[in-house]
Amino acid sequence: MASLADRRRAMQERQSSIYVPPGWPERVRPPGAPDWELTATEFLLDCCPADYRRYPLLRRHPVVLARFAAVFVDAQVQASREGLAGVRVSLTEQVPPEVVSDAVEVWSQQQAALARLHREVGLVEEALRGKNWVRRL
Repeated sequence: MASLADRRRAMQERQSSIYVPPGWPERVRPPGAPDWELTATEFLLDCCPADYRRYPLLRRHPVVLARFAAVFVDAQVQASREGLAGVRVSLTEQVPPEVVSDAVEVWSQQQAALARLHREVGLVEEALRGKNWVRRL
């Protein structure tokens, strides 16, 4: 039986060899780290509508939750594209030009945030499906 020190050393070596690609969400521990799936589940639930939390299936099966989150975030990305595309036309006669410009800026910021979130959710989903990344030198 391995000593406590040997087990700790092995765990530290395993954790130091874990690699996640750029864009990995900061709140989610790397795959293979202790409780990583728990942190992934909490992150994914935060990406979804609040009522998704009431479904025990989604907590028991993080890969299912990841698929739900990916579909939901995809829909948000599409909605933000449509919103940005139509914001000038839909508001031009309703508010002053500087407000329209500000609205365009807000849509642009939201679109950038959703693009980052889309990447994060996609990476977590891939990891939950078993993908491992290798650090390139």
